[in-house]
Amino acid sequence: MIRRLVPSDASVYRELMLEGYERHPEAVTASPEERSGLPLSWWEARLQEGTAVGSLVFGALESELVGAVGISFATRPKELHKATVFGMYVRTEARGRGFGRALLTAALDAARARSGIRAVDLRVSSENFAAMRLYQQCGFSTYGIEPLAIRVGDGFLAKAHMALDLAAVSTAERDGRDG
Repeated sequence: MIRRLVPSDASVYRELMLEGYERHPEAVTASPEERSGLPLSWWEARLQEGTAVGSLVFGALESELVGAVGISFATRPKELHKATVFGMYVRTEARGRGFGRALLTAALDAARARSGIRAVDLRVSSENFAAMRLYQQCGFSTYGIEPLAIRVGDGFLAKAHMALDLAAVSTAERDGRDG
C-alpha cells in the first residue's frame, strides 16, 4: 500500500530514513549523524499536512514502512512550475517488488495534481544504475553529471541530474508512446 505520510508517522519515517543514510551513504547527500541529531519535530514538520505544504512524503507499507519518497514544490515566483523528487529509499528486503515504481508514481501524480507544475527534477548517484533505470523508465532524462558531488569517506561520487517534462510525458501517454 502506498499512502501519504502524516506527522504521526514521523518516528517510523525517521527510523527508515536513518537506516537508508547508514546503509547507503553513497546514495544520499545527508549523513546519518546530521539527520539523527534532528528533533522529532523536524521529521513531523516534513510530513505536515495542509494545502500550502511545500513538500509531500509518500510511504510504502506492508506490515511496516518499507520505503519512502518525497516531492517538494518550488516557492520562488520564477520556479513555481518546478518540483523536486527527494529521499527515495526502499529497504533492501522489499526491493524488486515494485515499491520504488509505486512510490515514484505517487510523487509524480502529486506533481500532476498540483496546479502549474510542469517540470520535475532529481539527483541520483551516477553509479546507482537500478535507480537511474527506474527514473528513465518513468520518463526522466539525464541532463548533466556533477562530478565530486558528495564526499563519502576519502572518496568522491558524482550525481546525475535528471529531469522530466510532465507535459511531454502526458502527451506521449495520450499518444500511446513511451515517455
